[in-house]
Amino acid sequence: EEEKRWTEQKKKRIEFMCNLSHNLHMQRIWDTCLLEISVILLLTVLIISGNLVVIFVFHCAPLLSQHTTSAFIQTMAYADLLVGVSCLFPSLSLLHRLQGLDQRLTCQVFGYMVSVLKSVSMVSLACVSVDRYIAITRPLTYASLVTPCRVRCCIILIWLYSAMVFLPCFLGWGKPGYHGDVVEWCAVEWRTHPTFTTFIVVLLYAPAALTVCFTYANIFKICRQHTREISERHARYRPQHQPAYQQSTSTYPDKRYAMVLFRITSVFYILWLPYILYFLLESGGFYRHPAASFLTTWLAISNSFCNCLIYSLSNSAFRKGLKRLCSFCLQQENVPNRRLNFLQKA
Repeated sequence: EEEKRWTEQKKKRIEFMCNLSHNLHMQRIWDTCLLEISVILLLTVLIISGNLVVIFVFHCAPLLSQHTTSAFIQTMAYADLLVGVSCLFPSLSLLHRLQGLDQRLTCQVFGYMVSVLKSVSMVSLACVSVDRYIAITRPLTYASLVTPCRVRCCIILIWLYSAMVFLPCFLGWGKPGYHGDVVEWCAVEWRTHPTFTTFIVVLLYAPAALTVCFTYANIFKICRQHTREISERHARYRPQHQPAYQQSTSTYPDKRYAMVLFRITSVFYILWLPYILYFLLESGGFYRHPAASFLTTWLAISNSFCNCLIYSLSNSAFRKGLKRLCSFCLQQENVPNRRLNFLQKA
């Protein structure tokens, strides 16, 4: 009887740590827990390595700094890198490496950090869309409106605003938004509240989403108008023996760059939409499930890797910078071999 009770207690402790393992047999719980650890560790490695590459490429490729949006992209890369570093916490927790720490404080600090960092990414994407909107609607005054000093001030304000929005979580308002609970206190004691959820949606999610929708809708509307006007002019003034003028996106660097940023923004909201919906449903008391909590949270966190992946596949200047970085690393590796061959010949 005592052994049976001990087994049940052990099973409950494991279930608290592994969100996908509720109502499963003991062996399946261990398998599920191992799957969770593998997913978290894989995402941690991908996020850290991917964003380190992005940061190094930006420092090695001067062409990428021509756009003022590169400052916001680098801010997102640093924020995503810190998300990857903070993901080490749930990995260590699942591996029983955080036993001596206070559960409440640890959980609050980690939830606050992840929420602030993802808020920085969200607000940065909104600022990027505003930057591109100004560049296309006011090309003649863009340089005087968007100066490096103003961009730096804007980035500082992004960090301060994100840090302040989630501060009430330390004042007992509720959970800021992180749901992939691997600590018992996070899962049992720390609950979301409709008031705090509404506060975050009104001050963060809704303004960022509306800004992105408005700016990109107008950007592509203006680009279509410009394309149609230029096509009509070429059709009107070209000689009859010349072939019809074909317009491509490569003719407009601003449009092409806006498409890259639009892809990043679209993937961001696609990956974050399930998380936000679950956040709202749980706060309102309509739905609560550990597996849904875990999956939506880590789907949203995976965006920290998708940003650098999309940027590397879509931006030709970034690819050139990446090739330059890789060739430099290969040259550095060949230097010791050349020295060794020289010494052997000597």
